[in-house]
Amino acid sequence: MLNHIAVDIGASSGRLVHGALIAGQMVIRELYRFDNRFHRVEGHDYWDIDHLLEEILAGLVLAKRGGIGRCTLGIDTWAVDYVLLDRTGKRIHEVYAYRDSRTNGAPDNFHRVIPREAVYRKTGIQELSFNTLYQLFVHDPEQLKRTDAILLVPDYLYFRLTGRQINELTNASTTQLLNLQDGEFDPELLGILGLDRAQFAELTEPGIKLGPLLPELKEAYDLPECELVVVPTHDTASAVVGVPAAGDRPWAYLSSGTWSLLGAELAEPLNTGSAMSCNYTNERGAYGTFRFLKNIMGLWMIQETRRVSAIDCSFAELAQWAEEAPPFQSLVACNHPRFLNPADMIEEIRSFCRETGQPVPATLGEVARCIFESLALTYRDAMEELERLTGRTFEVLHIVGGGSHNGLLNQLTADLLGKPVCAGPSESTAIGNLAVQMIACGCLYDVRSARETIDGSFPITRYTPRPVENRKQLLERWERVKTSPVF
Repeated sequence: MLNHIAVDIGASSGRLVHGALIAGQMVIRELYRFDNRFHRVEGHDYWDIDHLLEEILAGLVLAKRGGIGRCTLGIDTWAVDYVLLDRTGKRIHEVYAYRDSRTNGAPDNFHRVIPREAVYRKTGIQELSFNTLYQLFVHDPEQLKRTDAILLVPDYLYFRLTGRQINELTNASTTQLLNLQDGEFDPELLGILGLDRAQFAELTEPGIKLGPLLPELKEAYDLPECELVVVPTHDTASAVVGVPAAGDRPWAYLSSGTWSLLGAELAEPLNTGSAMSCNYTNERGAYGTFRFLKNIMGLWMIQETRRVSAIDCSFAELAQWAEEAPPFQSLVACNHPRFLNPADMIEEIRSFCRETGQPVPATLGEVARCIFESLALTYRDAMEELERLTGRTFEVLHIVGGGSHNGLLNQLTADLLGKPVCAGPSESTAIGNLAVQMIACGCLYDVRSARETIDGSFPITRYTPRPVENRKQLLERWERVKTSPVF
């Protein structure tokens, strides 16, 4: 039995997950979990990147103590955030968190230099104020001049573990700097930023083996013998590999976590004017695919509701209280910028409802119900756009990630889409990460066989759509909310 470890780090936590193939099934177990959160320092939000590295090493020490003497290792994290290195490999500046407010208004300023339409034709990437393109546009130009290497967060963690610098392709595509035609960093966009190609590392596909851990790490820590494998380092790219889409039934996916990413796996990008107007993105996927998807604010809204609540409660309790609240009382436009990083999510939701003439949710259950119903309606809109843009009809929606546990949200999604929903596995990101390691080692043949194995290895909950009472009136009210004067 070969051992594989996925390092899977999200915006609120990270984990090391062990995986192996046993009797034809993928078996996983969590080895170690740690907290992650950005911190505000002198008015800006930063990640503690050294903390993440130390936690990876702490998890590997525990793995060795638990009997794992040899393994492969792959790393995935969130996208867009970067590390600037000097010629000695030292950081020039701490790592900004993408929710930092420094990029407010940056897209408008950038597109005074080059039109939005031109950038979308080049890159096919949706405009989000925190994309790496806009982050670098507002970064201190003197620091950029001193920069020898620009790595995204998981690239940097690979570098600290192996000494090798790469720009992994699935995550590099989220920067809004890669040209769709040749798959390389676009020289015109780099020129606007005052950068050149030499400041980025080699673009590297998932499945490449990077080699062992640095000798000095093995001397300082009691670690397993690890061979590092490049996996899809953008967590959504790994999650899509982990979708249990066995067979030939046309499917779409929803990676449901802090962000909700709804889309389809395509063989070719779709960077039309219509795709741009709907704000769809063409991010690179594993094995020559494109993730044609839309970013939706996601469970960040419920995470922040729980964080700022005066009541100590679990996510399960919030979901239960939402089940008990009356349906479709208040709705919010989830992708409104005001919900990106408000000081108090509950008050922001209440203010939005007040400004749009809706009942103001009073209890935590009513706030949570408002969030779940608004998300499900946003998913419905995105699915209609997806089918129209691609010219395809998707027979089933696979929901993977932590949100696959949310029965109320999943049933609402099935009801409003009018399509069956398959929910699970919740650990699809780690599972996809592990699957790419297994393919690289020859344990699995290809991504199709990996998905068939995943489908047979993990429980999947199926939701059948039910009629929605007063559906027509609900959708009309939803349209009014989305086009209200608060925009």
